[in-house]
Amino acid sequence: MARTFAYCRVSTTDQHTENQIAEIQGAGYDIRGDRIVVETISGSTAAMARPEFAKLVEKLERGDVLVVTKLDRLGRNAMDVRATVEALADADVRVVCQQLGGVDLTSPAGKMTMGVIAAVAEFERDLLVERTQSGLDRAKRSGKRLGRPRALSRQQLTEIVDRRAQGASLGVLAEEFKVSRSAIHRAIKAA
Repeated sequence: MARTFAYCRVSTTDQHTENQIAEIQGAGYDIRGDRIVVETISGSTAAMARPEFAKLVEKLERGDVLVVTKLDRLGRNAMDVRATVEALADADVRVVCQQLGGVDLTSPAGKMTMGVIAAVAEFERDLLVERTQSGLDRAKRSGKRLGRPRALSRQQLTEIVDRRAQGASLGVLAEEFKVSRSAIHRAIKAA
């Protein structure tokens, strides 16, 4: 007999999973407490790299159903979500997403939905890369220096080189200029 599991994820300890659990139960799923998996971890972490999700996957058997409230509970990266759903489908586990009208993502309609979502995500990612590159190019053309702001001014760099030549230690210079020892080392090396 098919068992039903719920996966409820939040990103921070300030957030709670109660609403996700209530939404799943409100949709008519009567899931035992030991089959509700709750996890606090970033959605940017690959699903299979999440400790609780990985334990859940180990418990799942052929014919089981995994319910999530929203697709982003599985992950923020469309490619990871797709790979996760495909891996579960290969194990004959159905994945149901409430946000998408309770569609089984492993069914033909669900696979089509996943394909559209993946295509849109890839399009969005390409647009983001294009806009970012365009902005960087525009900033470079206008003479803006890119990257992290310098921790030390040119005057401070000159002073550091002089003081080091006089025998001041990296630790003393780092403390005096309120930067790390490696920043002092890089400054001397660059000079």
